[in-house]
Amino acid sequence: MTRFPRRSVLTGSAALLALSACGNGVGADGAAKLDARVDATINFLESTYPGTRDLRAKSVGMLVMPLITEASFGLGGSYGRGALRIDNISVDYYSASQASFGIQAGAQQYAHVLYFMTEAALADFRTSSGWAAGADIKYAVNDRGGTLSAETTTVLAPVIAVVFGQAGLIAGTSIEGTKYTRIIP
Repeated sequence: MTRFPRRSVLTGSAALLALSACGNGVGADGAAKLDARVDATINFLESTYPGTRDLRAKSVGMLVMPLITEASFGLGGSYGRGALRIDNISVDYYSASQASFGIQAGAQQYAHVLYFMTEAALADFRTSSGWAAGADIKYAVNDRGGTLSAETTTVLAPVIAVVFGQAGLIAGTSIEGTKYTRIIP
């Protein structure tokens, strides 16, 4: 009978648990699962922050990332999958990934939506081989009262990001430097 040291079993179990948490639910029926998550994310966002309905109505498209998993211990990264919606129809699927280095430790999960406010911004996103979120993105953030709204100056931005639903141990979330790549789920 082969005996495994307790330490090896605990280490292996922790690694499996960490990997399973990053799955984001895409498998053989990936598109259907991803679309269901996108629908649930939009419903949650718009019921929690009614001001986002106006953003959706004014946008020409939106990239919905229902679950981004981020972990860091010096070196870190994040990953998630989502769908690009135009006229409320999923037209493409994307992954989002980000690497980081610094004095940070912890893990968290969150969701975000990119609202494309101009046809040019949407076209740039769709035709790029790997679009990276940069400093030109404007954030619509929730205030202490728990409401989220887009001011007139924000609506004029080509891309507006809404980050919400943070849960975990890393404080603050930014999507700058996140790379979006088209995938086939």
